[in-house]
Amino acid sequence: MKPSIPKGTRDFLPEQMSRRNYIFDTIKDVFLLYGFEQIETPAMETMQTLMGKYGEEGDKLLFRIQNSGEKASEAPEKGLRYDLTVPFARLVAQYRNDIHFPFKRFQIQPVWRADRPQKGRYREFYQCDVDIIGTNSLIAEMELIHIVEDVYHRFGINVVLKLNNRKILAGIAEYIGEPNRLIDITTAIDKTDKIGEEKVNAELIERGLSESAVQCLQPILRLSGSNRSKLCKLRELLAGSQTGLQGVQETEEIFDLCDASGADLNIELDLTLARGLNYYTGAIFEVKALDVEMGSITGGGRYDNLTGVFGMSGVSGVGISFGADRIYDVLTELDLFPADSLKGTQVLFASFGEEELKYALSCAASVRANGIRTEVYPEPAKIKKQMAYADAKHIPFVAIVGSEEIQNNTVTLKNMITGEQRQLPLQQLVETLKS
Repeated sequence: MKPSIPKGTRDFLPEQMSRRNYIFDTIKDVFLLYGFEQIETPAMETMQTLMGKYGEEGDKLLFRIQNSGEKASEAPEKGLRYDLTVPFARLVAQYRNDIHFPFKRFQIQPVWRADRPQKGRYREFYQCDVDIIGTNSLIAEMELIHIVEDVYHRFGINVVLKLNNRKILAGIAEYIGEPNRLIDITTAIDKTDKIGEEKVNAELIERGLSESAVQCLQPILRLSGSNRSKLCKLRELLAGSQTGLQGVQETEEIFDLCDASGADLNIELDLTLARGLNYYTGAIFEVKALDVEMGSITGGGRYDNLTGVFGMSGVSGVGISFGADRIYDVLTELDLFPADSLKGTQVLFASFGEEELKYALSCAASVRANGIRTEVYPEPAKIKKQMAYADAKHIPFVAIVGSEEIQNNTVTLKNMITGEQRQLPLQQLVETLKS
């Protein structure tokens, strides 16, 4: 049988894992900098937990888990998690007495979606989520914007953060005379970037909106100008919608807080941004890389009552998710991984015989004790073979041990890049490798 893996999944070899860990470590460092604490949840959740939270299209992409011996006609009771936010809401409700609010959590784990694999879209992928739950303050939104700015500044990726508000979208639905069609409207317009305006309009009509409502929607979605001028125009258009005006006010306050706190991120008010997930109720975010053709690499928003379905009502939260796999693709395409992101072996001990190997093992233990990543070639093979091994693994130094080195209590250190080699006492070897 030819070895293979399911479509939409990937294996990661050591070099790829080093780069992935660079992504995870960078993001985690920023999360910790802002006072967030790490949690984890199981890969599988009950279908009762998962269903009905992601909208009709999201629910279709849930991976169901069939129990052994269970008939195909029976509805599975469990499924793989689709995202990290719904399991987080379940955890908050379940452990409410053990959590201090507002609760600032982060989570870095894989999720699964039964989607059609394509560039930048996988069936198994990692999310790096950060959420604040238990406060209505828009300072939380501002803090998340700063986290986005800090993360992508560290990566060296130029991004734009697209911002909208579900209350504004609800106000627009009222304005065009379709207040009960919010889900239909948001599901369709959220595809504008992918399928274009014409196909979005066709889908809106398919979903039952009138021609006049669709035409009324066009000038709003095409609003241009600065963020402030768009908000000013929206305030006029949505004057008859209390919900819409509340969304405008919240968005203005987020911009004011970002200005006051010195945010230097490219932020754009995008009225076609809807985020298809049904649980969002306020501000919604999406981040895109400016120099690469790629979907969103970060997204999230405010949810006012996600814990309510788990018996804990009236708790508001806001969060964003960094897509580690897409970030990896962007960093690769732009060649932005730093050279030191590959945390491989720094020195390989090579030896000529059994006695030399024992001496090398002792030396290697001393070198490792100084925090230097060290390998010992496990057998006294030909030196050419050991050098080829070091070269293949991009190990920058080889410490060669022969009878002369044992007699002098030294090692011969070879620089694999320059070819230079010199005999050094063990302590000097350590100092040289550290520098």
